[in-house]
Amino acid sequence: MRFVSYLLDGERRAGVVVQDRIHGFEPGVSLLSLLGDDGEKLRAAGEEALNDPRQVIAIADAGLIAPIPDPPTVRDFVTFEQHYAGSMLAVDPGATVPAAWYEIPTFYFTNPYAIRGPLDDIPIPPGSQRLDLELEVAAIIGRGGRDIDAASADEHIAGFCILNDWSARDLQFHEMAVGLGPAKGKDTSISLGPTLVTPDELDQYRSGNSYDLEMVARINGETIGRDSLSSMHFSFGQMIEHASRGTEVRPGDVLGSGTCGGGCLAEMWGRHGSDAHESLQPGDVVSVSVEALGDMTTTIVAYGS
Repeated sequence: MRFVSYLLDGERRAGVVVQDRIHGFEPGVSLLSLLGDDGEKLRAAGEEALNDPRQVIAIADAGLIAPIPDPPTVRDFVTFEQHYAGSMLAVDPGATVPAAWYEIPTFYFTNPYAIRGPLDDIPIPPGSQRLDLELEVAAIIGRGGRDIDAASADEHIAGFCILNDWSARDLQFHEMAVGLGPAKGKDTSISLGPTLVTPDELDQYRSGNSYDLEMVARINGETIGRDSLSSMHFSFGQMIEHASRGTEVRPGDVLGSGTCGGGCLAEMWGRHGSDAHESLQPGDVVSVSVEALGDMTTTIVAYGS
């Protein structure tokens, strides 16, 4: 099933999507409120809405917001070797991938208050002159837990959606020079959407430790890169195992896959020089798509506009 969250007359609503129409839940029922088990509550709500919807609306007429607008936490991983190797060259032309990268699925915590929906404009962060996109896939935790084993971790995933981790590269690289971060370089916007797609919808795409889903990033209609989600070095199960070791993951937590190969400008700058492509500017239109998950098209604006 495919689920969305949206605004109608200023009220947050949620529902299940079939073709181009949303079949709405009861007012006050959010996707987050339906998480916490093995997916049964979400499936049951979807089936009820299909049989007896409280509202039916064309998805084009709905003001889509992030499927989980208020996640408890957001962890962003780095699981695509091509991206990691290329983007590190933008910082240090002699950089190589350290052995530790292949041993653990590293992540950082980012800002859950920065979540934006698939239709929201993205402001250039204050003080930045070098904004970048980052095309990822997010796994949303359905059933929480602690010390989860990778072999059973898929049972804890409610669904997947596209994640665009907007990055102020000049701020990021400056602060990381002291050995911490990223922090303010990733603090203003994280786009999630357009739909929450349950894992069973992706079974046909299973490949290796992930899914063979084409991922494409475009700026003003120009394709800057494409990859497959199956290029991940670590699985989502391994990511959950690492994230939950000695602590909890909770329903609604967002775990980003990390940027796919070719899914950002920093990788291009690292491999071809800082003049290979201009950073994002007000008026630029960024489109990211992931096969079976949908697409998001976003306009860059000046901060405060």
